[in-house]
Amino acid sequence: MSTDPPAARGRHAPPPEVRLPLQRERLFRAAAEEFAERGYAGASSESISRRAGMSKATFYEHFANKEECIIALFDRAASVVAAGMAQAARGAGRADAAERMKAGTRAFLTSLAEHPAYAQTLLVEIIGAGPRAAQRRDQIMQAFADTLDAENEAASRRGLIARFASPYDAYAIVGAITELVSRQVRLGAPADPLELAPVIDRLIGGVLEAGRFVSGWA
Repeated sequence: MSTDPPAARGRHAPPPEVRLPLQRERLFRAAAEEFAERGYAGASSESISRRAGMSKATFYEHFANKEECIIALFDRAASVVAAGMAQAARGAGRADAAERMKAGTRAFLTSLAEHPAYAQTLLVEIIGAGPRAAQRRDQIMQAFADTLDAENEAASRRGLIARFASPYDAYAIVGAITELVSRQVRLGAPADPLELAPVIDRLIGGVLEAGRFVSGWA
């Protein structure tokens, strides 16, 4: 149950531009916890509202239904993860392309470890949330793949790394990582998601090695 204080009401209530974002954040946290504990099918607008300490009417001010809620939560979780990965890559500098990738993947795994309820939504519950959610998941995975491909292309132009052999290589990496960490979230094995970092390093290294062989890059 949320430990946030109840929202102020009446003349002491904050203005909408302050109140609405705060409400949305509380609903996101509550929804992530509900989806993680009950699954998408078992959660409801009522249970999310109750966990957030809000009324169903407030829930419907922000989301038309449970499906819209999980899609919005998925978008939020994906954007936070993407921002963390980008920041980690920038912190690694531009001179070592492999280190930039390693920094990004470790930031991703760290985010999952620090926010397990959000990880459950991002990797597991979204799959059973209906066609619109599946479509959004496909779009976000493609966006991650496009970012990885652009990173690889830029590093390749500077002679730092081999170019992927196929336009589908980046998506194959993203898909494989997604399934790997989804399994970790579902089963809790390994206990620490960061134990998967060397596996992901070898996966990316293998794809790059294939690209080097195909292109003759030395």
